[in-house]
Amino acid sequence: MGNRCLKINKTQRIKRTGFTALFIITDYTHFYYMKHTLENKYLQVSIQHKGAEISSIVSKKTGQEYIWQADRTIWGSSAPVLFPIIGALKENQYTYKGETYTLPKHGFIRNNMSLEVIEKTDTLVCLSYQSSEETLRSYPFEFEFRITYQLEDNSLKVYHTVRNKGNDTMLFSLGGHPAFNCPLNYGEHYSDYFIEFDQKETDVTHELGLTGLTNGGTHPLIFNSKQLNLTPHIFDNDALIFKHLKSRAVTLKNVKSKQEIRVEFDDFNYLGIWAKSNAPFVCIEPWLGITDAENGTGKFEDKEGLLSLEATKTFKAMYSIEISE
Repeated sequence: MGNRCLKINKTQRIKRTGFTALFIITDYTHFYYMKHTLENKYLQVSIQHKGAEISSIVSKKTGQEYIWQADRTIWGSSAPVLFPIIGALKENQYTYKGETYTLPKHGFIRNNMSLEVIEKTDTLVCLSYQSSEETLRSYPFEFEFRITYQLEDNSLKVYHTVRNKGNDTMLFSLGGHPAFNCPLNYGEHYSDYFIEFDQKETDVTHELGLTGLTNGGTHPLIFNSKQLNLTPHIFDNDALIFKHLKSRAVTLKNVKSKQEIRVEFDDFNYLGIWAKSNAPFVCIEPWLGITDAENGTGKFEDKEGLLSLEATKTFKAMYSIEISE
C-alpha cells in the first residue's frame, strides 16, 4: 500500500500526487484486514493496519515465519502496541486531578482502526494516532503517537514517537508485545528453546495476582547466568517481569538449529517475557512502565514507571527485532 495519507474514519480521504480522492466508508471489513507489506532481500514483513501490529516476519532465505499467527483459540494477537498504559488498571480505572477515567488493558492503540498512514515505502511504514474528544474522555492529555517500522537488512526497527500537544505535562507509558513462534520447526519442543541475555544476570520476577496486577511478591528466577530455559509451564503464573536487568538485548535460541531472534531494547527499562501456559509462542516485551499494583492508590500520577513529558516536547524510543539463520 503506497498511499501517503490514509485515515480510517467515516470519511475516507486518500492523498496522492496531484489530486485528493474522497470516499465515504460504509464497511470497515476491508480496513480490519488491511496490511502494510515491507520487503528487502532478507525479510518480508506485514504490519496489520488495525492496531499497527506486526503480523508476519518471513525469511526470504528459508520461508520461515517467525511471528505468532494470532490463533484466537489460544491468543488472538501477534504484537500489540502498548500506549498510553502497560497492562491493567486497578479496578479498571484511575483518577487524575479529581476525575475518574477508564482505559482498556494496554491502552487504546491495540485493535484501533483509526490510524493514519504518514509515510509508506518498500521498507518503511509510519502510522499516527492523535488525541480527540473521544480519547480525552478516557485519557486527559492531548498528544500525537507515531509508530514507525523500518526494515534494515535482517532487522526490523520499531520507532515510537510521542508528542505532547497540550499545555500540561503529559503522563504515559509505552511498550511492545511481539509474539514469536516457539518452537519454530516440526519435531522441536518448547524445552529446546531458551532466552539468552547479553550479560550474566541475577534477578527476580515480580509476581502478578489473578487480576493481572503486581501483588508485591517476587521469586528468584536467574542467578549469575545468561540463560533462561523455557519450559511448557514456565508461564503458569503469568508473565515474567524483570525490572533490574543489566542486559539491553536478549536472544531467543534453541539447541537444534542456528535460527535466532534477537530483541534489542536500549530505550526500555522493563522487560516482560510471557506466553499462554503451554502455548507454542513466546512474547519478548520491552516496556516503559508496568501494570498497576494491587496496593496502588489508583491515582495516575502514582502509577509505577510512568513517563512525564513537558508541554510541546517530544519523546522517542526504539527497539529492534533481528533474525539470524
